[in-house]
Amino acid sequence: MITKHLINSIYRATEGEGVFLGRPQIFVRYQGCAVGCLNCDSKDTWDFTEDMGQSLEMVMEAVYREGFNGAIKNVSITGGDPLHPGHVPHVLALVKMLKEKKYYVNIEAAGTRVVDEIFDLVDYVSFDFKTPSTGVKTPLKNISKMIAQYPGKFQVKAVISDLVDFNTTLEAFKMISSEEKGMPFPWVLTPCFNTKEEFPLERFTQTLSWNEKNGGLFRVIGQQHKWIFGPDQKQV
Repeated sequence: MITKHLINSIYRATEGEGVFLGRPQIFVRYQGCAVGCLNCDSKDTWDFTEDMGQSLEMVMEAVYREGFNGAIKNVSITGGDPLHPGHVPHVLALVKMLKEKKYYVNIEAAGTRVVDEIFDLVDYVSFDFKTPSTGVKTPLKNISKMIAQYPGKFQVKAVISDLVDFNTTLEAFKMISSEEKGMPFPWVLTPCFNTKEEFPLERFTQTLSWNEKNGGLFRVIGQQHKWIFGPDQKQV
C-alpha cells in the first residue's frame, strides 16, 4: 500500500507537446509505473520508490513555489503513471486541493484505464493511444468511453516511430470516427524522439507526409522541449 505521494519531481516548464504546446505549466511527476512502454523516455520513473514519499502539503508548497508563488496556475500531473491504482487516492486528494486553489489541471493518462473519480474533477485529460512500437495496447473502448463521458475535455496522443505505428493509429482513428460519425476531439501524432538521438528529421517529415496523404486527419506536433534542450535533458 502506497501511503504518501510518490514524487519523482515537481518543476516549472513550458509544455513541449500536444495541444498545450507553448503553455507554461507546473509539472507534478509521480514515481511508479507498471505500464512498461518499450520506448519510454522516463524509465527512471518506473520503480515505486517509497523513500520518494511526500505529504500533500509538501506537494502543494512545491507547486506554489515553482509557479512563482502561485502566478502560474496551470498544472500537469504526469509520471510514471499517476493513474496506477496505488497512486489514485493521492492524486485524487491533490486534484481536489488544486481545484480549491483555482488551478487548471491536466492529467497525463496512459490510455490503459479511465479513472472516473479523477477525470470528473480535472479540467483536461491527455489520453494516450499506444502504438505497436510501445509494446502496449490501448483498448478502443477506452477512447469511446472518453467520448461519451468527457466530450470537449480531452486529447488523444500517439507516438509514431514508423509506418506500422502510423497505419495502426489510422485504422483506430477510422474505427472510432465511423462509430462516432466524426472525430469530436484532437488526435495528435508525436514523431518519436529517442534518447541519445539526433533530431529525427526523416521520421518527422515521413509522419507529416503520411498524414497529408491520408487527408490530414491528425495534428502532427513534435516534442519542442527536446529540440531546444536535447532528448536526454530532464525537467524541461
